[in-house]
Amino acid sequence: MEIVNKNILIVGLARTGIATARFLKNKGAFVIVTDIAKEENLPNAKEAKDLGINMELGVHKIETFLKADLIILSPGVSHTIFEIQRAREKGTLIVGELELASWFIKEPIVAITGTNGKTTTTELTYKMLMESGFKVFVGGNIGNPLIGYIEKEEKREVVVAEVSSFQLDTIQTFKPKVSAILNITEDHMDRYKNFEEYIESKGTIFKNQDSNDFAVLNYDDLYVRGLVDKIKSRKLFFSSSFEFKNGATIDANSSTITFYIDGIKKELFTKEDFNLFGKHNLENIAAAVLSAFCAGASFQGVRNALKNFKGLPHRIEYVDTICGVKYFDDSKGTNIDAVFRALEVFTDPVILIMGGRDKGGSFHLLQDRVKERVKNLILIGESKKDIRKGLGHVVPTEDADNMEDAVLKASKKAKAGDIVLLSPACASFDMYKNYAERGKDFCRAVSLLKQ
Repeated sequence: MEIVNKNILIVGLARTGIATARFLKNKGAFVIVTDIAKEENLPNAKEAKDLGINMELGVHKIETFLKADLIILSPGVSHTIFEIQRAREKGTLIVGELELASWFIKEPIVAITGTNGKTTTTELTYKMLMESGFKVFVGGNIGNPLIGYIEKEEKREVVVAEVSSFQLDTIQTFKPKVSAILNITEDHMDRYKNFEEYIESKGTIFKNQDSNDFAVLNYDDLYVRGLVDKIKSRKLFFSSSFEFKNGATIDANSSTITFYIDGIKKELFTKEDFNLFGKHNLENIAAAVLSAFCAGASFQGVRNALKNFKGLPHRIEYVDTICGVKYFDDSKGTNIDAVFRALEVFTDPVILIMGGRDKGGSFHLLQDRVKERVKNLILIGESKKDIRKGLGHVVPTEDADNMEDAVLKASKKAKAGDIVLLSPACASFDMYKNYAERGKDFCRAVSLLKQ
């Protein structure tokens, strides 16, 4: 679509919104930004004002939506709000920043999605390609909006993007060279009508691909497997139960991954080759290696990246050992499956800290895993009552007033050899601005135990 002199409405003034507004204004569009938050609650409002961008804050005006030639929807804003529905009925094109950026990106895109593991897999894929000699941009949902890449003068050879379901909801022509789905489990049920709609959203990552593109798929995930017949691109599977002509076979017991290309065993990675632990990380590694291979990575580049990768903050991150008790920060564990996977890592008894803002998860799904692995449950945040309803009868459970109180209570329950794990199964926005701030507060609270 032609941008110059078009009336373009950007909905949402967070990180993606301001980057999009800046880009479009520099391209010669007439830009207006709307956000239901007030100016004093929007850190990016000053930059928008300095750029001379018109803003409507604290309210969405329906007439503004109906006058727009193009609407760019930020991922944090639902595509089903009333004003968007009315604009859609009028025939206005509505896309997200991901779609907009893809119109200008000529380099091959590696796009990675899934309920859990996206960021780890995206970072690994990026590093594997870098170690293989490629110039790579990494961004998307991982932190750097893709629209920021378009503004850079120095172009790269490959773009690696973490992609969320919210971003996929507004794509039209987005066509990655490599698309990967790691897993699909219940998440964002506060945003989608039902689980089926969420699955459909994830599956759209493949909708524009053809036989010249690649799809990397977790064959052990039944919901991912259910998408296979609709995918037109070349498929590579990773699995703990099956071997494929093109794909990866995972042995969780020995922590090894074997790769096959055209039916020939090509490479074996063992636990000596990487620093990550847990079955979920074996899946992340397999997906990253296959995605990197499809984009042209070398085996040596892949091996070097794996050897040097230490993991990411707030993802089952070791914090400290105090009086024989190990403390782990999994603040990024914002849904039910993330907690399930975190508990899967540990064999020692766990004192689990959960809670935050509920995303519509079914906490009772954790009953068997909590009964098997958890010694005590300590609850924080808005969702305490709902978590207690789902899990309070399984193990001894108590509430805490805040993170410091939760860590203190956990330390009193723990004995040498136990694990204290923050894995909330919830968003952080009731108490913190993001999961990273929550994780840092957990680490601070752990450090206070030494005083």
